Amino acid sequence: MKIGYIMKRILVYAFLISAFVISVFPFYWMVVGMTNSAVDVIKGKMTFGGQLFNNLKILFSSYDMAGVLLNSLKISGLTVIGTLIVASMAAYGFEMYSSASREKVYSILLLSMMVPFAALMIPLFRLIVKLGLLNKHSALILTSIASVFIIFFFRQSFKSFPKEIIQAARVDGAGEFSIFFFIVIPSMKSTYAAAAIYSFMTSWNAYLWPLIVLQNDKQKTVTLLISSMSSAYFPEYGVIMAAIVIATLPIITVFFTLQKHFVQGMLGSVKQ
Repeated sequence: MKIGYIMKRILVYAFLISAFVISVFPFYWMVVGMTNSAVDVIKGKMTFGGQLFNNLKILFSSYDMAGVLLNSLKISGLTVIGTLIVASMAAYGFEMYSSASREKVYSILLLSMMVPFAALMIPLFRLIVKLGLLNKHSALILTSIASVFIIFFFRQSFKSFPKEIIQAARVDGAGEFSIFFFIVIPSMKSTYAAAAIYSFMTSWNAYLWPLIVLQNDKQKTVTLLISSMSSAYFPEYGVIMAAIVIATLPIITVFFTLQKHFVQGMLGSVKQ
């Protein structure tokens, strides 16, 4: 029995260690690559080199890395704020207010998730052109804040919110906006944190729609810059790796900042 238990534990730890190595290796390879030259990266060198500062110098002098980072932070930050407000208010309305056509409208909304983005690109592009938003960051923000998945996610969380609290607040004379902003939001910090992480990652990693809408180099995001660097005639792989590592830092920062609330938010927990 002891031998069988020990072998079982060994297999479990071996699997976990293997999964950890497989998960971490791509990031390790990027960090190592940013310290080596393009030739060393092509050769598959897996040890740290001495080209880090040279690669960073080329990245920030030859490319507008600081500018595109600010563009991405601006777009992602405003998208997260807008998404959390719009999606949570929409989900709150769907869950807390009853009407004859509520579920029908909600079902149509969920069915829209099945429409591929490729089928929406041309209508969205024509709409953006008519509104005069072509080559503007607002074109990306406005088309991203109404996320159907986030609305669905918030509504599932609102199902576990005690309705008695809202009814008691109404009896005390609180308005609907006061209830929402001063009672509901503070009680669902975990849900908002999980939604913020998802929204930020989606906006930060977006590529196809920004490629279509943003045609000016000064307005482009970090994903578009990395793509253009990779498609160069002689790609500087060390510089590209440095750009990728820097581009992942905001996502890592946001995740580790909100990780305490992430698991609870994904489970739809409500602070009682």
